[in-house]
Amino acid sequence: MTIPLIYNIRSVKQRWSSTLVAILAIAGVVAVFVAMLAMAQGFRKTLVSSGSEHNAIMLRAGANSEMESILTLEQVKIIGDAPHVMRNGDGQPLISAEVVVIAALPLRDSGYEANVQVRGVSPKALEIRDTLRLVKGRFFNPGVAELVVGKNAFALYRNLDIGNSIRFGGTTWQVVGSFDGDGSAFDSEIWCDANVLNQVYKRPENIFQSVTARLINAQKLTEVKDSLTSDPRLSISVKSEIDYYAAQSEMVATMIRVLGFLVAGIMAIGAIFGALNTMYSAISARIREIATMRAIGFSAGPIIISFVFESLFIALIGGILGILLIMPIHGYTASTINWQTFSHLAFAFAITPAIIIQGIIFSLIMGFIGGLFPAIRAAYMPIVNSLRGL
Repeated sequence: MTIPLIYNIRSVKQRWSSTLVAILAIAGVVAVFVAMLAMAQGFRKTLVSSGSEHNAIMLRAGANSEMESILTLEQVKIIGDAPHVMRNGDGQPLISAEVVVIAALPLRDSGYEANVQVRGVSPKALEIRDTLRLVKGRFFNPGVAELVVGKNAFALYRNLDIGNSIRFGGTTWQVVGSFDGDGSAFDSEIWCDANVLNQVYKRPENIFQSVTARLINAQKLTEVKDSLTSDPRLSISVKSEIDYYAAQSEMVATMIRVLGFLVAGIMAIGAIFGALNTMYSAISARIREIATMRAIGFSAGPIIISFVFESLFIALIGGILGILLIMPIHGYTASTINWQTFSHLAFAFAITPAIIIQGIIFSLIMGFIGGLFPAIRAAYMPIVNSLRGL
């Protein structure tokens, strides 16, 4: 024999004030939980979208990031001559030998200096990364101290309007254009000519940190990797550009998720106590009802299920409310430090269906824990004493 679910729903309505407290507590926890997961997801999505399925990136063997890598011009030429590398209409290999430095520029809103990643690229960089497009001005001229600025870098830092001049690395640079990186990490970067950047920072000539190559057939990446890594003239690692940027995102994304679980876990303890209090109050108010159900033949099992369902119902409402409250942050742009490069990276919060499901499950877990012990107490109260109202 089962207890009609409408009985629990009516009970929730009758005790709306105490129920509302539990709902709001759970909603607050779920909102924080979803926000932290959306932050981690947005950060990871921004970095992963920097990669193209058609491109491979080459670093020095053993290097985990561009900051740790060194490649010579001779190695760059060997990579460019590889048969798997695509060529443009002029027969030139579609590769970009690149260098990366960090420069301190004043933030637009506060004036305090923050690190921006400056990427030295080849003139063919836009051909290789075809999801990027110039939105204002023009691309830099090779051999000249000119900059093109990502749209998020333009929003974050001062004096990056087209036509302005800024100074870093001991040289004055002129901003000549801005580009849209299609939501990638490149939006937070400033680009210039790689050779000029090397000269400005007094680095050895013809030394680079990475090579990005457009492949004729990305499905043959393993073959490309085997061919290049087995060449005795090279000592490099070859990765899919998407895999490289996904690996770059893991440390910060994992840190954000761990922090999110920690904060949400601490808050969840309070929410569970709120649910416990609500359910114990419900039991105290319905002692005679529960005893009557026991007396007419309901066993302990259906009573436990009934009260756990009631707690889950309250938690579900709280979970849905928390998600609705936090949904407006979807797409909101924030910035944080990319610990791989120690530069500012702008990203958009991303609330995905998977995160919504996780938020609902988290709320139901809180509801189950908060309802289980009161349900067991209700199921095993002495019938005679309960009927006497004691």
